[in-house]
Amino acid sequence: MIRLSVPDMSCNHCVATIEKALTELDPAAEVKCDLGDRTVVVSTAAPTDRILKALSEAGYEARPA
Repeated sequence: MIRLSVPDMSCNHCVATIEKALTELDPAAEVKCDLGDRTVVVSTAAPTDRILKALSEAGYEARPA
């Protein structure tokens, strides 16, 4: 499980974009976004660097929380 801070996540459209980017990377991933604290928790076998790259390509800079 990887917990990430995504400061620019601010609305439901952001959540949908992030979920799509991460499930395209790993269709078996479980993604939970929390708009209140702007964090994403991902359960996946994908390495953290690939997750961060997928989010960056979707327009969201993230860092481990």
